[in-house]
Amino acid sequence: MTEYFNYQQAMKILGIKSPTTLRKYIKDGLPTIQVGNSKRIAKSDIDKFMTDHRVVTTQDK
Repeated sequence: MTEYFNYQQAMKILGIKSPTTLRKYIKDGLPTIQVGNSKRIAKSDIDKFMTDHRVVTTQDK
């Protein structure tokens, strides 16, 4: 079952508080769904976007 979130809900899932940051994520490729005047973001798209932008760093020991 796919879950769809409005922007406020998506921001909570992502752990961000700034709509500006969400707009940057959308500009950087986070897909949105628009039906009429309603915009939604799928949970599966949030998960894929975050996985695709994962950066693994190693610390020098």
